[in-house]
Amino acid sequence: MDVRSIQKPLKEQYRREPSRSKITLTAKGSQTNTPMGCSIDIGRALYQAEAHTGVGGPGGAACSGDLLLGALAACAQLTCQLVATAMGVLTQRIEVTVSGDLDLQGTLGMSKDVPVGFEAIRLKFDIDAPQATPEQIKALQEKTEQYCVVMQTLMKPPGIQSQWNCQ
Repeated sequence: MDVRSIQKPLKEQYRREPSRSKITLTAKGSQTNTPMGCSIDIGRALYQAEAHTGVGGPGGAACSGDLLLGALAACAQLTCQLVATAMGVLTQRIEVTVSGDLDLQGTLGMSKDVPVGFEAIRLKFDIDAPQATPEQIKALQEKTEQYCVVMQTLMKPPGIQSQWNCQ
C-alpha cells in the first residue's frame, strides 16, 4: 500500500483549505437498564460499557479505562503501521500493548489522598522488522510518538469543558 499517494490529495486539500482539516469527533454515552452499564455511540458503531468489577460492575464488557487504553493501543498501532509503510520499513509484525495502573480507592471515594484516574500508563511496541536498521527503528519510534493523536492528547491534555442540561 502506498500511504503517501493515499494521503497526498488530502494534504493538498488541507493546504489549500486549512479549515477542511479541522474535524470534530463525537461519542455519546446513554443510560441502560442498570447503573453499572451504558451504551456508547460513536456514530459509526455502538459499544457496550460497564463499570469495572473492582467497583461492583458485572465484568461482561469493557470498562471506561479499558476503552481509554484501547484507544491508545489502536492509535499507536495504526500510527506505527502507517509510519512504517510511509518510511518503507518492511515489518512482519507490529503489536502494541498498553497497560495502566490506577487505585480504585480514589474512584470509590474512600480516600482524598488517592487520585482518581490512571497513575501510570505504559506502551510496549513489539516490532518484527528484520531488515530495518537501528536508525530506521529510531525514526519509526520518534515519528510514531509524534503523530499518535491519542498519545499526544494524553501527554498534553486539552482543556475540558463540562455542560449540564437538566430538566
